[in-house]
Amino acid sequence: MLSVEQVAQVVSEVTGRIIERVSAPTLGLQAGRARSLAETINETLWWEQDRLSKADPTDEETIADKQFYADIRRQLPRVSEAEQRRLLERIVHRYANEIAGRFSPTFYNLAARVGPPMLSALLTGLSPRRLLERETIPRLEQHVIIEGEIANLGRLRERGTLVVTPTHSSNLDSLVIGFAVHALGLPPLTYGAGLNLFRNPIVGKFMHNLGAYTVDRRKRDPLYKQTLKAYASVSLEFGQDNLFFPGGTRSRSGAIERTLKKGLLGCSVSAYRNNLIRGRAKPDIYVVPCTISYPLVLEASTLIEDWLAEAGKSRYIIVDDEFSRWERWLDFLRGIFSLDLKIHIRFGHALDPFGNEVDGDGASRDPRGRPIDPRGYLEVDGELVEDPIRDAEYTRSLEQRILREFSTENVVHPTHVLAFACFELLRRGRPELDLYRLLGSVGPEQSLAMPEVEREIVALLDELDQRTRADQIRLSTVVGEAAARAEVAELVRAALRSFGTYHAKAVVERRGVRLHVCDAKLLFYYRNHLDGYGLRGAPTLVSSIGSGGARHG
Repeated sequence: MLSVEQVAQVVSEVTGRIIERVSAPTLGLQAGRARSLAETINETLWWEQDRLSKADPTDEETIADKQFYADIRRQLPRVSEAEQRRLLERIVHRYANEIAGRFSPTFYNLAARVGPPMLSALLTGLSPRRLLERETIPRLEQHVIIEGEIANLGRLRERGTLVVTPTHSSNLDSLVIGFAVHALGLPPLTYGAGLNLFRNPIVGKFMHNLGAYTVDRRKRDPLYKQTLKAYASVSLEFGQDNLFFPGGTRSRSGAIERTLKKGLLGCSVSAYRNNLIRGRAKPDIYVVPCTISYPLVLEASTLIEDWLAEAGKSRYIIVDDEFSRWERWLDFLRGIFSLDLKIHIRFGHALDPFGNEVDGDGASRDPRGRPIDPRGYLEVDGELVEDPIRDAEYTRSLEQRILREFSTENVVHPTHVLAFACFELLRRGRPELDLYRLLGSVGPEQSLAMPEVEREIVALLDELDQRTRADQIRLSTVVGEAAARAEVAELVRAALRSFGTYHAKAVVERRGVRLHVCDAKLLFYYRNHLDGYGLRGAPTLVSSIGSGGARHG
């Protein structure tokens, strides 16, 4: 297992290998004259000019980028092919340095030692005097529940390299996963994070020094994407455990991912093949899906607005949501602590790069449980062969298995149950309306009778219980107890307390014997945590998770 100091060394060495890895195949295109070096460089210039034309002209980074590419553009028509190679290497080097993460062992050890108790104290409003009395501080692990297939993670880490692939609903996810990994005694993960997060003065400081690398989703240049993929692949080959959010970005709709971005996910296949070619002692790559389930989501209001506005299809980055405001962090997390709410992290079954389940000894198993040698997936006549079309098919198989784990390990909280029941009652009551007209028709005076809601929840809990027994979904403690006793009163109370704690206005509130819907969009958002399961005969209303979605009726 890599020590913290070894992780730091790996991070510092990766950049040089990236330049070599990206430049070689790009320059190698010249052998067949498929395209010229000038064409490759001009493609980058076009994409970057397009991006920079939409950027803030006063931003220092924008000014520096414009100067850099203006210099490349001036030189390109007058230089030889050898000098064109150097221009291309300059671009790759610039991309690689921008992406590269920095890792500080001192900072990591300090954060691991004092971070959880200080965060716990801050979020519960403890005074400095009580902060010194460590026994009085509620422990963060009491609110972050780590469960699932965790017993063998340490053993797998000793035998190979881990790629943790979580669901993604909040910018808090990387911090929560970092805490979970440390609590499990695993070494730190390196991961890609959106450029907007690094611009948060507090979060950015932590991420820069805890091994995160930068992903600028505004950059659409294929050469940039190739460099980014090479960074992830090379770090895996160095034995550095990685964290990939395979959904690509936060789920705007509130639903778990049903499709994944396969670019970085495919790095597990290429890294495994390169490890075998180089004869590494521990070549295996283990992909570990996991779900992060919140009873409340920090950025829910902005995310669902973005999804419903359809801007999410093109606005891949949100820079002005709740995550960017420190005081909203405190409001959200203090609510989590004050109501004793739980954030659930569930690790699913470990997989090899081809989607086969892996046992505790690191051996791949076929669907019947028989051991198989994953090396055979990459061989032709006993030789390791690179085949992009074949490897892409393997990555699709891995995607489907990860999605199955997401669906199975999804944890249901009281907020999800109440939101689903209320929304479905509203939808069934107005079947002539499409989704947008339905949401527009629900005002603060829209209400549902408590007995009607309770009957709907009882029926919903019965279906959830059946799916839990069939290993298709997971229930939080409160939901599980309500399902076991067919008793909904405590579940409803817990959901209403949560909905009235953090958001600017309560999502749903009780007035006498009726429930009033105060924010229909947020009701829809929390309802979507159960979208796609076919519960109570409900249609799937979210077809494109992550970067937006089309309108649905």
